[in-house]
Amino acid sequence: MRTSQYLLATLKEAPKSCKAISHQLMLRAGLIRQVSSGLYTWLPTGLRVLRRIENIIREEMSKIGAIEISMPIVQPAKLWKKSGRWIEYGTELLRFKNRNHREFVLSPTHEEMISEIICKEIMFYKQFPLNVYQIHTKYRDEARPRAGIIRAREFIMKDGYSFHVSQESLQSTYNNMYQIYHTIFNRIGLSFCVVQAESGRIGGRLSHEFQAYSENGEDNIAVPIILNNSGDFKLKGNASPIKIQAKIAIETMRLIEAPHVRSVEELINQFDLSIHQVVKTIIVRVKNKYVNNSCSLLGLVIRADHQISSKKVAMIPEISIPLSYIDPKDIHVLTGAHPNLLGPINLSIPYIVDYNVAIMSDFVAGSDVSGKYFFGVNWNRDIPLPKVADLHVVSPNNLYVNDDNMLLIHNCIEIGHIFQLGQKYSKLGLNYIKKNNKHNLIVEMGCYGIGITRIIAVIIEQNHDKNGILWPDAIAPFRLAIIPIDMHRSVNVRNITEKIYKQLLFAIGADILVDDRKEYPGTMFADIDLIGIPHVIIISDRCLVNQEVEYKYRKKNEIKKIKLETLIQYMVKKIVCS
Repeated sequence: MRTSQYLLATLKEAPKSCKAISHQLMLRAGLIRQVSSGLYTWLPTGLRVLRRIENIIREEMSKIGAIEISMPIVQPAKLWKKSGRWIEYGTELLRFKNRNHREFVLSPTHEEMISEIICKEIMFYKQFPLNVYQIHTKYRDEARPRAGIIRAREFIMKDGYSFHVSQESLQSTYNNMYQIYHTIFNRIGLSFCVVQAESGRIGGRLSHEFQAYSENGEDNIAVPIILNNSGDFKLKGNASPIKIQAKIAIETMRLIEAPHVRSVEELINQFDLSIHQVVKTIIVRVKNKYVNNSCSLLGLVIRADHQISSKKVAMIPEISIPLSYIDPKDIHVLTGAHPNLLGPINLSIPYIVDYNVAIMSDFVAGSDVSGKYFFGVNWNRDIPLPKVADLHVVSPNNLYVNDDNMLLIHNCIEIGHIFQLGQKYSKLGLNYIKKNNKHNLIVEMGCYGIGITRIIAVIIEQNHDKNGILWPDAIAPFRLAIIPIDMHRSVNVRNITEKIYKQLLFAIGADILVDDRKEYPGTMFADIDLIGIPHVIIISDRCLVNQEVEYKYRKKNEIKKIKLETLIQYMVKKIVCS
């Protein structure tokens, strides 16, 4: 592929409204363009990455006998009414009527429809187990789309469904899917963990979430660790990661005036609160290189009955060691509030939240104005949840054995979810399965999802540098880029470029991008780095004098010279055989 025949669509800068680095780089690298809030067009570069991920999923699904199908995104409302999710699913389910006033939904998932199809089509128990999947567009009417495609309204998902006449058969397929998901995510190049999870609106008796590590993650995963005497930590025994979940918000946030309250104790007594409902904010000094703030200060938000653990805080890179607290007088100058009742809302400095506070709902916090307090505060509704860490001193009331046992907190994004649904949906089918013409069996069902478009954002979150994206080789939009310097003025560069391009096309396939634009070399280098193509060949008159070209490996940003006579063999070894 030549850039002169390709829609490169790179940008020097991302819109200022983009906060997530993945959103910024996807726009700048020309992967996507926003159409409306939560809706995106996939441009050629982004679509190439998307298709590579889809192909990896298809290859792995075929290994366990899964069959690909395709179902419509528009579904009759009667299916959802029969399952009860017409009401249960809530406002994210987009409902509408056609010209004949019949009700439909724009589907966020396909459990109802696939159950209807399978229970009508299959009548004999020996036709089971059956494992089908699709890679298809979904729509969820998100109230607040955020971070680009991490939480979009329209997205592409792999959703699979298995049908069985016994729990043992379901468990076997579930185990296979659990293992194949590990293979898929490892092939894609993701750093992830698995947690047992609640089944939520999908339902069922058992489910596991595959969570990828990301600073922009909405979920908080706690990994049990052991801290040794030197301050290093290791994973604790056979302990599994734990998903930290907040309770459902009930109250509405409100600002309460209490001009005579000057301490947590007075606040609790006056309003008859539990101390577990109140949070407090401690301000400490930080290292300048980590915080873009002239004050060089950081807030630590913990529960009112907890104390800051110096040992745990020492593990956070932002914090200056030894721990240094700001003078109370300076706090009053900074916030205008009494230092005992600072809160995260309207705080003018960055802050980190303790994991116990991250799971609180309807909590009470200072307003950073003396005599006023926020009641009924909830994360992600009233205030964004920032970085989460383990900050507090362990007390005997915690689920820790001793002070050496800790939880390492990761922000994560859900990239996959598998469920054992049991008979929740299959029992809705019109027909039953006949066994030996005597017994009627209702089918056991499993459900297996992967958020494909979301995965691309997560990979970028995990793989980027100051110059752009660092794609894993397996999913890069192009494996190799060729940058010919001044090829429109140099016949030698142009001829060598064409010769190398044709030889490499034959040797490694069509995943090559030749930058044949009439641009400055700096612009071409910047664009190829931004897109994140793993392997780069630079052809110039300066190097051709010695019968050489330059080879650059994007991840390490290292450049070495390769003789023309050995170039093809070298690139085949680097790209095909590695």
